Amino acid sequence: MSPRTQPMAPIRPAITVEQLTVGYGDHVVMEDLSFKVDQGAIFFIMGGSGSGKSTLLRALIGLDRPMTGHVLFGEEDFWSQDERQRDDTLRRHGVLYQSAALFSSMTLAENVGLPLTQFTDLRRSEIAEVVSLKLALVGLSGFENFYPRELSGGMQKRAGLARAMALDPEILFLDEPSAGLDPLSSRRLDELILELRNGLGTTIVIVSHELSSILSIGDSSIFLDASAHTLSACGPPKELLARPPHDRVYEFLTRGEAHG
Repeated sequence: MSPRTQPMAPIRPAITVEQLTVGYGDHVVMEDLSFKVDQGAIFFIMGGSGSGKSTLLRALIGLDRPMTGHVLFGEEDFWSQDERQRDDTLRRHGVLYQSAALFSSMTLAENVGLPLTQFTDLRRSEIAEVVSLKLALVGLSGFENFYPRELSGGMQKRAGLARAMALDPEILFLDEPSAGLDPLSSRRLDELILELRNGLGTTIVIVSHELSSILSIGDSSIFLDASAHTLSACGPPKELLARPPHDRVYEFLTRGEAHG
């Protein structure tokens, strides 16, 4: 078989979640979660208020150990690793928290440069160069010496995204990135996320209930069902809208804003 006619190799999952149960203490929030996130995908974790989106995210980003199950990044079983190995894995990931979590007493340059200062041996001049590049990447070139309070909400989110990108992560986790933004700022942030994925090949996992974002940029998704305490749908959001597996998914994807 010639190279031109050889079948394409299957896409290797960036994340594989197997039979995961998450909760607090003895309280189970979501159970028996199994799904895969393809490399280079924009993947949404959907669900209404109280469905366990943030609880699942905390297990994926290493903040809370799941009650049972496995989270694999590539072939590595994250929660079976020792602390040093987990730290090494987490340095290959970036996180944008819902509030952007910028330090108010630090300039944008200092905020974005913080991971580089903590986890690399780069000289100060090299860090400044990387910081300028990351801020330019999110449309904030020239804002290095501004403080977070001097920026709009949308600009703060973009600055938080620049910091999450500081170490060139393989996977980006975004927690409700459009929360608190006006529709125009939210749309611009969606466009930026799409540009980052297309330009850098980054795998992006987004916790969100924002219908416009989910349907406009989502490649795949899961729906966390609060009534069933597990995921009850998986697939491209537009396909789930066209052929909803049950009424709760249809209701969410047609009136998502009503679920907060």
